[in-house]
Amino acid sequence: MILTILTGASRGLGRAMASQLLSANGLLLTIERRPDATLRDEAAKAGARLEQWALDVAHDVGVAARLEAWLHQQPADQFARATLINNAGAIGTVGPIDRSAADEIATVLRVGLEAPMNLTAAFLRATSTWGSERRVLNISSGAGRNPIAGWAAYCAAKAGLDHFSRVTALDEARRPNGARIVSLAPGVIDTAMQNQLRSADADGFPDQQRFLDLHAKAQLASPADAAAKVLAYLARADFGKNPVADVRDA
Repeated sequence: MILTILTGASRGLGRAMASQLLSANGLLLTIERRPDATLRDEAAKAGARLEQWALDVAHDVGVAARLEAWLHQQPADQFARATLINNAGAIGTVGPIDRSAADEIATVLRVGLEAPMNLTAAFLRATSTWGSERRVLNISSGAGRNPIAGWAAYCAAKAGLDHFSRVTALDEARRPNGARIVSLAPGVIDTAMQNQLRSADADGFPDQQRFLDLHAKAQLASPADAAAKVLAYLARADFGKNPVADVRDA
């Protein structure tokens, strides 16, 4: 059986991945603020096992501890592969950093960096003695590798996620049956975040026209197509060879 843990599964890329991860030989655990009830119907049709936790990784205390405790309850020999996908993200106010409130900056960093670090730590601790293959996929962004005016907190979170993945890959490479980890940029996707960017104050977002043009020219990937590419990368035999990657370079 394949175990997959997925955050931010209620919409966009996360929702599309959740749908594609459902299979008769899989157990999918999703963590999101508002679980999508229709996913339960899809799971039933696919004969898949599904657990949904209504938790906010930015504000709920103990999400990582709950995950760690849950993993300790699972039979260690039950899964051929165990995967954690840190997908949840938040961009906050688009514009110079002095336009963002302190709590908003904290939320972006908690969702995009702190939560993935804590969940990864919990996942690695709880599965350290498992004989199965373990993978961690962090959903990153080109914004973590190229600065974009008006996205200070988001760019910082994604850059931190990339470097965290590099360091953790080094640590895991020194361990028997160490987990393989990749911080993967999924490309530009037609999601609610894109709507937010197109409607942002152009004065604080000088690159806005580029995103308007991508939408107008139908150059945004659909969540379903992007999810298929991300999951294909996750399934690759050489997953983890490069801890920071981009689906567009695969």
